[in-house]
Amino acid sequence: MSAPFFVVATSALVTGTVVLDGAEGRHAATVTRLGPGEAVVLTDGMGRRAAGMVAGVGKDQVEVVVATVVDVPVPSPLLVVVQALPKGDRGELAVEMMTEVGVDTVVPWTASRCVTRWREARGDKALARWRTSARAAGKQSRRARFPEVTGPASTAEVCALLSDAATGVVLHEEATKPMAGLRLPGEGDIVLVVGPEGGISAEELAAFDEAGATAYRLGDGVLRTSTAGTVAAAVLLSRSRWL
Repeated sequence: MSAPFFVVATSALVTGTVVLDGAEGRHAATVTRLGPGEAVVLTDGMGRRAAGMVAGVGKDQVEVVVATVVDVPVPSPLLVVVQALPKGDRGELAVEMMTEVGVDTVVPWTASRCVTRWREARGDKALARWRTSARAAGKQSRRARFPEVTGPASTAEVCALLSDAATGVVLHEEATKPMAGLRLPGEGDIVLVVGPEGGISAEELAAFDEAGATAYRLGDGVLRTSTAGTVAAAVLLSRSRWL
């Protein structure tokens, strides 16, 4: 059985005594019910991972003696998914699944055909939920480096990402090229664009093509916007970082 996994602040993750407090400490002490001598794994979600042993348990906090700290290198190539805003809570589901698969960055995209619009306080709350989902899924999947969820991007900003990428991929059900034929770079960014429920407009497709991206299809069916990114990410990662 794997040792329990907890998240701490970057500044706290060093060799020696580390105190788990707050929500993580409460969970460790009262839910997981850790006891002295039990092994634990800690991360800061920024690429640092540590192994330690419980030294003491108090009310809503746990003291851990950290023996080793490892800095996990930034993965290469990086996988960035531009996710059009889905309806309801499907965005949080998409972020959760993409995090578990191994996506490095998620960029919320306000596509022209998006039904959902992030405006002012409502948009701030939605973005916070996406980031919470990424953190929770990163912890569940025991990642040392949690994905970054950026602020919402316009189509012009997505085009800039595609222009700078080593490989730009746009999922489209009418594309003639299968993703199986895509050649991947050994380094740099792979930027994958996932459209909304209403599809990517002709104008957006033309702009992405001008930015150097290519449209590909995953298969004969049409996936939901909340699941297409996860499936495509798994295909890309299986041919680059999972080898």
